[in-house]
Amino acid sequence: MAETQTLADLKDVMDGKTAEAGAVDVTALPEPKIDELGRAYATGKRKNSIARVWIKPGNGKVTVNGRDQEVYFARPVLRLIIRQAFEVSDRVDSYDVVATVKGGGLSGQAGAVRHGITKALTYYEPALRRPLKAAGFITRDSRVVERKKYGKAKARKSFQFSKR
Repeated sequence: MAETQTLADLKDVMDGKTAEAGAVDVTALPEPKIDELGRAYATGKRKNSIARVWIKPGNGKVTVNGRDQEVYFARPVLRLIIRQAFEVSDRVDSYDVVATVKGGGLSGQAGAVRHGITKALTYYEPALRRPLKAAGFITRDSRVVERKKYGKAKARKSFQFSKR
């Protein structure tokens, strides 16, 4: 008898009668991680770059290593990478970002800042995890430069072969 009730309940859930399709269950979401200053902190990584990121509600100002993002990331593509997390979550110009980045080049640093912003957004608003995960921003991009091997010119390139 209990089995038939469970099957009926499952059918109701699949038909969307008991829960709305695509709705986020607020009770299952984790508690937001916000410090005493009203900020969320996260660490983002990409290649050899590590970014420490703090976000708080504001008007969309992004500061990287004490400089404005237009000064630090002069190329528009890098600023677009940083903005992607806010655009996917529909939070453009809603948060101020303060980030410190070390290591790697500018491209890796921009990716690290985006990763940190994404994680900090999920800490501040746990309901944003689903769209950011679907966009692929939560997963750390693990691709790094391959090391050079001995007996090789580069990681895989051999020296020029001479038959005579």
